Amino acid sequence: MSDFARQTNWLPRIHTAAEDIAHADAMIVRGWVTVAERAGRIAGFVACKGGELDALYVAVDARGQGIGSALIGGLKTRHKALTCWTFQANTPAISFYRHHGFAETARGDGSANDEGLPDLTLHWQREAA
Repeated sequence: MSDFARQTNWLPRIHTAAEDIAHADAMIVRGWVTVAERAGRIAGFVACKGGELDALYVAVDARGQGIGSALIGGLKTRHKALTCWTFQANTPAISFYRHHGFAETARGDGSANDEGLPDLTLHWQREAA
C-alpha cells in the first residue's frame, strides 16, 4: 500500500509507512484480509468487511496476471453485493471495477476522505438467478 502512495504523483502522502502497516495489521486482525501468493511471495491482497471493500492491492510486478480479478472473484462468491470507493483520479482502478461489473453510484468532492480528493463510490450486485 505504501508503494502505491509513493508511486502515485496525484495522491498526497498523508500517512507514514508505519501507519500504513498498522492499518494493514488492523485489517488482518479483524479477519478482513485475503492474500494472493505467487511463487511463495505475497502478490496482492483484498480486505473486505461484509460487502464493504476496504482495500485491494496488487504488487507492481504482479499486475496484469489476473491476481486482482481472482481476489474480486473470490469476494463475489462470498457476497451478494460489494461496495467500494476510489479516487476519481484513479482511472486504472475505475476501469478495473467497471470491467468486473461495478457501477458508479455516487461522486464526492473529497470532503469525506482524509486526502481531500474527489472520489466515487462503486457497487456490484449479484444478478438474481
